[in-house]
Amino acid sequence: MTSRQAPLCGLAPRCLWLLGAVLLMDASARPANHSSARERVGSREENEILPPDHLNGVKLEMDGHLNRDFHQEVFLGKDTDGFEQDAEPRRSRRKLMAIFSNHSEGQPTLPGVGAKLRGRPAVWSGLPVDLNTDRRISAKEMQRWIMEKTAEHFQEAIAESKAHFRAVDPDGDGHVSWDEYKVKFLASKGHDEREVADKIQNKWDLNVDEETQEVLENLKDRWYQADNPPPDLLLTESEFLSFLHPEHSRGMLQFMVKEIIRDLDQDGDKKLSLSEFISLPVGTVENQQGQDVDDGWVRDRKREFEELIDANRDGIVTAAELEDYMDPMNEFSALNEAKQMIAVADENQNHCLEPEEVLKYSEFFTGSKLVDYARSVHEEF
Repeated sequence: MTSRQAPLCGLAPRCLWLLGAVLLMDASARPANHSSARERVGSREENEILPPDHLNGVKLEMDGHLNRDFHQEVFLGKDTDGFEQDAEPRRSRRKLMAIFSNHSEGQPTLPGVGAKLRGRPAVWSGLPVDLNTDRRISAKEMQRWIMEKTAEHFQEAIAESKAHFRAVDPDGDGHVSWDEYKVKFLASKGHDEREVADKIQNKWDLNVDEETQEVLENLKDRWYQADNPPPDLLLTESEFLSFLHPEHSRGMLQFMVKEIIRDLDQDGDKKLSLSEFISLPVGTVENQQGQDVDDGWVRDRKREFEELIDANRDGIVTAAELEDYMDPMNEFSALNEAKQMIAVADENQNHCLEPEEVLKYSEFFTGSKLVDYARSVHEEF
């Protein structure tokens, strides 16, 4: 799926807390889902303690935009190397066919990786998409693969969160206070860490600019939501994971859905109609006329609303429906996505994918367009 290409400017004020990366952008910044993976990684390396603006393997960005890279994320997982636009085509084709059939590069995961993810067991990786090796990918096989790649993203987020937690837990007591986090946050913005700590301890004015203050207040709201009862403003490592990655927590997922609905809901009924879903939050786009004529963007949003989010097809999306859709570990949602992904490349209409179809539509699955797909498929097998 694609996202808007029209120029975008400042984000709606109440979206600011959802987009930590807005602090890294200038006045002409675009929404996070328009940035390249390399830009996102760079931003996260520079500001580790900020909640990431892009949640891998989740179908909506935290501001309600469609995740442009979703299909590549759930097809490739962490195995993105080799599919760059300037990569050697033959090598990329071989990697793609290895994912299809695991005939050369896949390796089984070592025992012990099957950790619990939000109460669900992680699936084994290293298996091909074509699990029964009949040279066809069925919807059930694609569903299993999507769940596996999503589990990879979960494991990666957990590892990153552990490292970031250590960075903001200077005394190593296993808890991070809001004040400890605030000191590290402001230090990442260029403030003197010792000076900020002294001011917070003495309850002196921090003298931060209005935008930073607004983001701090919104981050504190998010901190409260991640703080499990009894609330004490001290986050454990697991609560800090929920703060950084709300997709890992049912409560935070519900909170994220609530915020998305608040930003898109125009009539205040706490539900989303089609017209509301295909409209960006007020103030998000620089040119309303540019939004209106972007038919491709509207078409993508409309299809997502009607075919995937509105489960009972009544023309209204409730918070429960949006939550199911947003939940990256929802197996039914993963099956629907699998069917949609297959439909994109299923030229012979047999409801499965053959190697030739995967290669021909490689750009959809990997973001990299490979040539000579019909002839090269025989070379790769």
